[in-house]
Amino acid sequence: MDTRSSCSSSTKILDPESLLPVLNRHRALGERIVFTNGCFDLLHAGHVEVLEQARSLGDILVVALNTDRSVADLKGPLRPIVSQTNRARVMASLACVSYVTFFDSDTPEDLIRKILPDVLVKGGDWSIDRIVGSAIVLERGGEVRSIPLVPDSSTTGLIERIIDRYSRDRG
Repeated sequence: MDTRSSCSSSTKILDPESLLPVLNRHRALGERIVFTNGCFDLLHAGHVEVLEQARSLGDILVVALNTDRSVADLKGPLRPIVSQTNRARVMASLACVSYVTFFDSDTPEDLIRKILPDVLVKGGDWSIDRIVGSAIVLERGGEVRSIPLVPDSSTTGLIERIIDRYSRDRG
């Protein structure tokens, strides 16, 4: 049941209720489920590095995206730049990503409680004790990892560079 060979990235995008039985089939095959989450508003090399390293920690990588409403609550009314539908499509096109789903709250804690991943991963700007859901995963004997960030690689920095360059070019 290897979804990485699928030609259509849309088959990787599932709502949480549809995703759970799929993950249970993977578990029955003895596969390790890795989970990460975020806004992933403008995908960049730092995101790709975290995703590739996360995938190397197990067999199946689930990426949970904040919904548009959730991104706006966390990042402000000017975000997201890219809609959740388009963010999901781009995310699902990555070979290292097995499945993409969404969560509409400020944190993915309820989703983590449902999925019960074997490994929980976040970027290095999060210490393990601050990673939402870490206690849930650790209680079950799972792992929690914080992957080092790629220097000078952030969505906010990217947006600021675009604004700066565009305004200098226009001014």
